[in-house]
Amino acid sequence: MEGKRVKQVQQKILDWYKKNKRELPWRNTTDPYQILISEVMLQQTQVDRVIPYYLRFLKKYPKIQDLAKSEKKGLLSLWSGLGYNSRALRLKTFAEVIVHKGSSFPETYEELIDSPGIGPYTANAILAFAYNKEVPVIDTNIRRVLIHELNLDENISSKKLEKIAMQMVPKGKSRIWHNAIMDYGALYVTAKKTGIGPISKQSMFKGSTRSIRGKILRHLLQNKSESISALKKLYPHQEFDVIINKMLKERLIIKQEEKIFLE
Repeated sequence: MEGKRVKQVQQKILDWYKKNKRELPWRNTTDPYQILISEVMLQQTQVDRVIPYYLRFLKKYPKIQDLAKSEKKGLLSLWSGLGYNSRALRLKTFAEVIVHKGSSFPETYEELIDSPGIGPYTANAILAFAYNKEVPVIDTNIRRVLIHELNLDENISSKKLEKIAMQMVPKGKSRIWHNAIMDYGALYVTAKKTGIGPISKQSMFKGSTRSIRGKILRHLLQNKSESISALKKLYPHQEFDVIINKMLKERLIIKQEEKIFLE
């Protein structure tokens, strides 16, 4: 890709960001722990919905040591309503491992990717936003911006797109660049405006397995335990048994005889 074209697009997006950037709480920190919390919460969840949860979470668990010592019931209660509750438990597991090792927060891609619950996207996001490392961070908005601004094939492979995304990161400005291009995609070069849709669409929440999981967890947060038969009557779903088995596998709940508890 031509250097001139790269600089034009960089300048265009950075100039737009100066005038239109969103003020978001996780942009006021470079603490990798706080960045991690924001990134995990933002997975498949809208920004406006995340903000109050993020602020409450850090008030309760301001340091990674606090999260490592957290009780599951309190953690899930704080997370309740945000969805994908297993994310909270993965964060706790990550914190426990770091604290148990007595090590500092991982600072390289290899260290991050080897940590529990950290995937390639989250690892690169932490490197960019906490450490200002020049790495490719590609979410739905960034993918759409790159395709639109650089006239790329919408079916471009993830490997090729990653290479291009890396070329687009201005030297020494990874943090501000990724904030800028995310906002540019979220607010200006939208899916509605460009017709460029996400690779995969999120299923409807109402009546979904996610909805039932959330209801079961809220029920158990209010009641110490419940029988499987009672839960099945309260929250009927054709995949109820599958839901329970998955929650058991993820250690969200435990089963003793025919009763379900929060672990």
